[in-house]
Amino acid sequence: MPTSKARQLAESKGLDLVEISPTASPPVCRIMDYGKFKYDKEKREKDAKKHSAAGRLKEVKFHVNVEDHDYRTKLRHARDFITEGHRVKVSLFFRGRENAHQELGFEVLKRVMHDCEDIAQPDQIPTKMGRSVQMMLSPRRSLRAKAEAARGAAV
Repeated sequence: MPTSKARQLAESKGLDLVEISPTASPPVCRIMDYGKFKYDKEKREKDAKKHSAAGRLKEVKFHVNVEDHDYRTKLRHARDFITEGHRVKVSLFFRGRENAHQELGFEVLKRVMHDCEDIAQPDQIPTKMGRSVQMMLSPRRSLRAKAEAARGAAV
């Protein structure tokens, strides 16, 4: 239909005439509420960000001289995060003279990796970054599928 007639029709309905495909011959237009269209599009983008994997990262921090009870508590938190389907960043910080014995820090992280090997796989092996050592653990594939199914059922 002619553009002028389409514009009058859109105005009579209180809507907007939006050009969808300007390169087509003839150009394709749609009569719609453009404000609502933009709102719905932004809402979909926010939901997509919310459910992205990048947002599901948790961190557990250790020190070299962590006591056994504290270690078990932090390990339990890390295991809970992993079973929920989150990736876990395990950090270990060296304070003062602890920097001279970095091998002890690597042993703590290897112990964490060993204690979580039934439910997690290392994404990043322990690496030194400044005064800290970090590693990444992610859920094993079978566990990740269960967590996503549970999350989908809860929503």
